[in-house]
Amino acid sequence: MSSVENILVLGAGELGTEILLSLAQHPALSTRTHISVLLRPSSIASPGPAKAAELERLKANNITLVPADISTSSQSTLSSLFSAYDTIISATGFSAGRGTQLKLARAVLDARVPRYIPWQFGVDYDIIGRGSAQDLFDEQLARAFGVVDTEKGVVTALGSWENRVTVTGPADIGRVTAEIALEESFGDPDNIVYVAGDTVSYGRLADIVESVMRRAFERRVRTVDAAKRDLAQDPENGLLKYQIVFGEGRGVAWNAEETWNAHRGMRLQTAEEWARENLV
Repeated sequence: MSSVENILVLGAGELGTEILLSLAQHPALSTRTHISVLLRPSSIASPGPAKAAELERLKANNITLVPADISTSSQSTLSSLFSAYDTIISATGFSAGRGTQLKLARAVLDARVPRYIPWQFGVDYDIIGRGSAQDLFDEQLARAFGVVDTEKGVVTALGSWENRVTVTGPADIGRVTAEIALEESFGDPDNIVYVAGDTVSYGRLADIVESVMRRAFERRVRTVDAAKRDLAQDPENGLLKYQIVFGEGRGVAWNAEETWNAHRGMRLQTAEEWARENLV
């Protein structure tokens, strides 16, 4: 049973919600453990119908809604708020804007929070290094960005067909994050934790899509040089930045057999299983 008592998850989007529900429904969750989620005040006070249903689902799982706006709150304000928690998990994503991840990390340090699991899930920043096309990555030292278009019948490889990418479903990210957050003896807290549902080449991904959809797809290669030329004309285009980083193929794939979940015998959804559930 976990001794973690106060957990705050930042954000309740696609991944944040999965993390929250995995924590709340975990069999090892202590009765002393309290789970909260930080949301914009407007999301709590005036939610649309879909959001209102999501919030009711969270509250039904004994998750407390905490109103605060990360983008407008100062570092000191966030630090005061964070000081009440012993574990903070960021699920804000890059939509929060440049500088947000550093502000959050500094607020966590100022508040002396014992455990912090930062965003982002998906890449190894140490391998990618500083100065990559996706400048938001520099704050931290995936998704398929325009790879599969089922309507047009096109699969696009980023960089080359041999390039690999590691993919993990949102529900599995939630499961794994909950396991890590509630684990007593996790080891070195500063280590990168590698998890994977699957690691596939773009060629293998194209094969999976064709097999699942039972039709041929046009295969294109999006070269790094082409993406860089387009980025020069549109410097703020985040999609192009991701295409360059994933096309360069560094820090975006690791062997699934050597991951944390593989060593724990925790089976996650493969790329083909996801495709059969979502593309058919």
